[in-house]
Amino acid sequence: MVRLTNEQRAAHGCTALRVDTRLRTAARAHSADMRDRNYFDHNSPDGRTPWDRIKAAGYADPGAENIAKGYATPEAVVQGWMNSPGHRANILNCSLKAIGVGVAYGSGGPWWTQDFGFK
Repeated sequence: MVRLTNEQRAAHGCTALRVDTRLRTAARAHSADMRDRNYFDHNSPDGRTPWDRIKAAGYADPGAENIAKGYATPEAVVQGWMNSPGHRANILNCSLKAIGVGVAYGSGGPWWTQDFGFK
């Protein structure tokens, strides 16, 4: 998914995102939480926002989050995001510098998360 995201960025004049382990930790945890608690939202049922989760993972400068559910492959989910104006804007925000990706598999999923950062 990182490669596919960076290919989209390159095609639109943005530099590649680097993988950040803290963003990856936050993204993986959010995908698993959505699966485990059966919801689909940027905010968790206890009110935690993407910024809360990213900062709790140790990353101080969160930038954006994309989530998706039900897409079978990374190719399909990235294409879905590129067809959605808000998600596309996140992917093509050239100010973003880092990414972490998470996916959780299960009945009704998979649940996908991309967390982005400015540093």
